[in-house]
Amino acid sequence: MSTTSFVVPAVRRRLSLETSLALLLAVSIAMIFWSQQRYPALLKKLHSGSGVKVAGTISFDALLKVTPEMPVAERVARTSVNWLYTNRFGMYFALPFGAALMTLMAGAAVPRRFDSAVGNVLCGAVAGAPLGVCTNCATPVAQSMIVGGASTRLTLAAMISSPSFNPVVVAMTFVLFPLHLALWRVAVPAVLLACLPLLVAENKRKILEIPAFETNRGLGARLISLSERYVRNLLRLTWLTLPWMLLAAVLGAMMAVAIPAYGTHVPVSVIGVIAVAVLGTLLPVPMALDVALAFVLYRAGAPAAYVVALLCTLGPVSVYSLTAMSQLVGRKTGLKLAGAVAGLGTVAGLCVMWWPGI
Repeated sequence: MSTTSFVVPAVRRRLSLETSLALLLAVSIAMIFWSQQRYPALLKKLHSGSGVKVAGTISFDALLKVTPEMPVAERVARTSVNWLYTNRFGMYFALPFGAALMTLMAGAAVPRRFDSAVGNVLCGAVAGAPLGVCTNCATPVAQSMIVGGASTRLTLAAMISSPSFNPVVVAMTFVLFPLHLALWRVAVPAVLLACLPLLVAENKRKILEIPAFETNRGLGARLISLSERYVRNLLRLTWLTLPWMLLAAVLGAMMAVAIPAYGTHVPVSVIGVIAVAVLGTLLPVPMALDVALAFVLYRAGAPAAYVVALLCTLGPVSVYSLTAMSQLVGRKTGLKLAGAVAGLGTVAGLCVMWWPGI
């Protein structure tokens, strides 16, 4: 597979205005999100230490009260609303930022992949770590990158790295858990990223073609065209994202409602570890809730094997990110990725069950 050339043809110089404005917009959206919402919220959770609270079953916030006495349908509906409410800030960032990336990649004369699979995965992992969004909110950004012609391995590595290797969330893990348990939270996504070239085939072409900027017009017309391009990209990305997000809210709520509260008295078994790992792979949880929820379970006395299985699988992917991205990278790839996460989580849980000191 060939890379995009670093040599910029002379005709591309006329694209600098649109490219610069799209880049400025993307950077501005990221800076506002990181400084005004995401990192203050993450640091607050970090400073809470063992006092971190989880208000909803699969959400930090509980806009609507949910009690066991309510009918199942009502609990599912309220849990779905709470999940959407918790994820609102991430989506406020992901959709505008993703649309800015799509607009930028339409005309930016930059390489969108490396020849090396390792280079693509490593670049994606490094770029994703500070992004500060869960796998659900990272999905629109990943969709915009794929649509813009970026490497599938680079894109999926960034999507996995954002919830898995955010420095504040990693710090939370080591603050809340014993070292031998916290290390699993880092080791599993690291192994997953290392295996990514085996799980994900590299795309050979753009999945959706984006027309290049028209530069043979006046300044006003070009600015209007750029604005129209951004709005179209935003609507396209919203259309790609919204149905799957609503479906994920309902499916996640159904799974959460079906689970006995924290299961602290469930005996540890191989089947149990596998079931917990599969559940953790599918549940769509907000940023840092994987660590917070696992800690609540751990403090409540849940078996360490189940806690570690959840700790390792709740973050990297979810039913939402898997189904949404499968539309662009293929269902087979989505299934392999889900199987790898569940399998690695199972291995971690079984190791803790059989060798508690590890």
